[in-house]
Amino acid sequence: MSGQGAPTLKIDDAGDLRVAVVAALWHTTVMDGLLGGARRALDEAGVREPVVLRVPGSFELPVAAARLARAGYDAVIALGVVVRGATPHFDYVCSAATDGLTKVAVDTGVPVGFGVLTCDDEAQALERAGLEGSREDKGYEAAQAALTTVLALRAHQA
Repeated sequence: MSGQGAPTLKIDDAGDLRVAVVAALWHTTVMDGLLGGARRALDEAGVREPVVLRVPGSFELPVAAARLARAGYDAVIALGVVVRGATPHFDYVCSAATDGLTKVAVDTGVPVGFGVLTCDDEAQALERAGLEGSREDKGYEAAQAALTTVLALRAHQA
């Protein structure tokens, strides 16, 4: 399983961070799990009242993340799911979301937690959604990654 070898992250002193979550609407059950996991990680880290912005799908995540990053948020968590179908649409959306979110992070210097599932079928997505019975919680992991990166950058500012 892909979760093997993941680091254990301990997040301290994140209560003052301004965090935004941008989440797609497609695949409601999976997205509810991802969003729940991200909220749980933020709550555990002391982040209160994160802004949550919902967009239609994973393709729209980069433009929303860019707007939020430029609005002064310390971190943006991007959550979505793309399930492979019978056309190349999957490849285009996955590439656009990945490249776009990477560009947002690099261009703005704002960490973007990547919680976009790219799965062959819905069963794989459900296994990673952080729902009861799921093997992984990628929403939680994406939030932790973004917060850990913000705090690491803050600690090493010159």
